[in-house]
Amino acid sequence: MSGESDKKEELAEGTLISHLLELRDRLMRCLIAVAICAAPCLYFQNEIYDFVALPIQTQLGGAKLIATGIVSPFMAPFKLACIVGFLIAIPYVLWQIWGFVAPGLYKHEKKFAVPLVVSSVVLFYTGVAFAYKFVFPVIFSYFIQNAPKSTQVLPDVTQYLDFVITMSLCFGVAFEVPVAVVLLVVTGIISVEKLAGARGYVLIGIFIIAALLTPPDAVSQCIMAIPMYLLYEGGMLMARVLMKMRLEHQKQEEQAGS
Repeated sequence: MSGESDKKEELAEGTLISHLLELRDRLMRCLIAVAICAAPCLYFQNEIYDFVALPIQTQLGGAKLIATGIVSPFMAPFKLACIVGFLIAIPYVLWQIWGFVAPGLYKHEKKFAVPLVVSSVVLFYTGVAFAYKFVFPVIFSYFIQNAPKSTQVLPDVTQYLDFVITMSLCFGVAFEVPVAVVLLVVTGIISVEKLAGARGYVLIGIFIIAALLTPPDAVSQCIMAIPMYLLYEGGMLMARVLMKMRLEHQKQEEQAGS
């Protein structure tokens, strides 16, 4: 008996080590992918920063941003280039994560997980693009137009970049609402009917979250809250379709089994 238990322990230990080695290899591949994607971004780091600065420069009438630190003119574009490189590499990073997790999933879970991961990436990119194209022009216009007449708006390159990154990530995560709704329904944590009945509470919660994530003004809050709520409704619609498809599949299996 002791010999069998020792063999089981050795087998478990060997499996754990093999998993850790695989995890190390996949992490290294992810780091290499991020470095490869970041290399051209670093070469064009100033051009990328100029592109990101366009929304506020347009509102300032083409005026340039200022740099209050000695290294700011270099570090701000460098930081942005690294972040852009990581964002470009996200699909490959998720593919590596999927390759590590997939062997432990059932067949029906794999079918569900793949479109979920793809939609998560697409929605995140959509949220970032939405913030750049529609949110930033409105927010910067509002801030600049409401500045006191005795104040000249001269944004610092580092502070501007931190603001843009924070807002972009917030909108990217906010656009993941449909995925969260679908996960809650499909995993059985909550039903679509309960989510639909809690619309009022959800709307209040969304506005509270938007108020915490956006600058302290009603315009920014509404710009984030309204798309989030529409995405919530879209998530419920997707969850209804998936649940209907699941019920039809179960009926077909029962009829085939009988």
